[in-house]
Amino acid sequence: MLSALSKGFFLYLSKNRILNRVAKKWGLKLGASQVVAGNSLESMVVKVRELNEKGLLCTLDHLGEFVSSKEEADSATDAAILTLETIANTGLNSHLSVKLTQLGVDVDRDFCVNNMRRILETAEKYQNFVRIDMEDYSHYKVTLDILQELRETYPNVGTVIQAYLRCAEEDMKTLQDVPLRLVKGAYKELPMVAFQHKKEVDDNFMKLIKIRLLSRSYTAVATHDHHIIESVKQFVEEQQISRDQFEFQMLYGFRTEMQQSLANEGYKMRVYVPYGSDWFAYYMRRLAERPQNVSFALKGFLLK
Repeated sequence: MLSALSKGFFLYLSKNRILNRVAKKWGLKLGASQVVAGNSLESMVVKVRELNEKGLLCTLDHLGEFVSSKEEADSATDAAILTLETIANTGLNSHLSVKLTQLGVDVDRDFCVNNMRRILETAEKYQNFVRIDMEDYSHYKVTLDILQELRETYPNVGTVIQAYLRCAEEDMKTLQDVPLRLVKGAYKELPMVAFQHKKEVDDNFMKLIKIRLLSRSYTAVATHDHHIIESVKQFVEEQQISRDQFEFQMLYGFRTEMQQSLANEGYKMRVYVPYGSDWFAYYMRRLAERPQNVSFALKGFLLK
C-alpha cells in the first residue's frame, strides 16, 4: 500500500495551502518532530548545540512557504535575521539557508532582493554564510539571476544545483567561484527539463560531483545515498583532493548514524536543520523523495 503512494501525490499535498494552514495548528504531528527541530528558536538552539557537540556542523532553515504579501515576506526576513543573530549570540556552528519564495520573489523581485541584502548584511556582520535553496524549476532562472546580482556585493552567499536538471552541468560551469550544494533534486519536473529515471539522476549527480571537485571549488555533497558517499570518498582519495575543499550534507533526522560516522572519520559533515511552525510543505517533500520515509513517518506518528 505504502509503495503505491506516489511522489506526485506527496508533492501535490506539499503545495496545498489549506493543508499547510491546518498543519500550523496541529503542531509537529505525523512524525514531523523527527525531522523538524521544533517550533521555536529555543528548541532549535538545543538541537543544534547537541549536534555541534557531536562534531556536526549545521545549516538552519526557518521554514515557510506560500508567501503572498510583503508583510509575510518581511516577517520571514526578520526571522532569518533573528536566526543569524541567535547563531552568533549562542556560539552555534551553523550557516543559514533561505528560500526566495519565502522572501517575496513571487510578490516583487526587487523587494525580495532587498530582503536578501538585509539578511546578507547581517550575515556579513557576524562572518556567516547564507545559502539560497533551489526550489522548483519555475523559480530556477530568477534564483540564479538574483544570486549573480547579490554576488557583486556579497561573497558570503551561495546556492544549490540539482542534478536531475538537464541544464545542471552547463549552469554549474558559470558558478565556479560560488560555494555550491549539489543535490539530486526533490521536485516533480517535466521530462523536457529533468531526468525522470533514478539511474540517470544518480549518474549525472556523480558526474557533477567529480567535475566540481576537480575544479577545486568548494562543494557540499548533499545526499543520504551511501553508494554515492562511498564513491565520493574513493574519488577524493584517488585524486588527492583535500577534505577542506568539500563537505557532506544530510537532513536533520535522517541517517543519523551515518552522519556521526562521517564526522568521526574526519569529514566535514553538515546537517540541514529546519525549524518553525510552517513545516508541512517541507515534510511532504521528504515523504515524496523516498518510499521508506513514509514508513518512517508512520512509525514516528504511532510512537506519539
